Amino acid sequence: MHGLGNDFVVVDCRERPLALDAAAIRLLGDRHFGVGFDQLLTIEPARDRSCAFAYGIWNTDGTPAGQCGNGLRCVVRWLARAGALGVGQVRLESPSGPVAVKLLADGEVRADMGEPRFAPADIPLVVEASAHEIERVRYTIDVVGRDVEIGAVSMGNPHALVEVDDIDAAPVAVLGPQIEHAAAFPQRCNVGFAQLLSRGAIRLRVWERGVGETLACGSGACAAVAVLRRRAKLDADVRVALPGGELAIHWDGPGHPLWMTGPATFVFEGVWDA
Repeated sequence: MHGLGNDFVVVDCRERPLALDAAAIRLLGDRHFGVGFDQLLTIEPARDRSCAFAYGIWNTDGTPAGQCGNGLRCVVRWLARAGALGVGQVRLESPSGPVAVKLLADGEVRADMGEPRFAPADIPLVVEASAHEIERVRYTIDVVGRDVEIGAVSMGNPHALVEVDDIDAAPVAVLGPQIEHAAAFPQRCNVGFAQLLSRGAIRLRVWERGVGETLACGSGACAAVAVLRRRAKLDADVRVALPGGELAIHWDGPGHPLWMTGPATFVFEGVWDA
């Protein structure tokens, strides 16, 4: 499946747990020797009784992830096609906790991505902060010996955001992995590069932790809107244009959850014969 080109292998683990270790996940994710994916998703029985199902997320390098907005939409569409969900709202259990999702009549999925968390300890982000300035809208961190200005937020996974004037010229392939592995992010991070178009539109490219640059990143789109809205540069409703397509993001600000709406697409089915 894919969400705007951010592609996934979805494994049905409702009856039995995933039987792949990190090495097998890396092999399955290899686009030459396996199937290829940005993330692997598992669909599992919920442990939280308030949720209908749970899902797990693994990156191409075999490491687990805490949240994936495009993957969440794919999970909803997969469950709906399997007859396990109908049109309407339900709660699913993500690796970072319960999320509310709604399958719309047109096949798109609207997801409550939770309230963005900006406290450095929640991201996590290692910074020197005074007692009166715990959360900032801008941070300057050391990246390979030079200062780089970023915004930082958790959407269930850590994100850094860099504002750029021209998204096509953004140094994603160089600066992305450097920020991902910067000492300021002890759990590494996803790195977004955002170009502001208007108060209701941005362009975005994302270097994903453990994956590399992807065609779309749902949680990255949410993170970019959250950071730029806290800088008073965006309104509540924002269209985020990614290389793979557009997502609609709505956030009323602190004290409110952030909502993401977008498509999810089936590509093919198969059996992995390792």
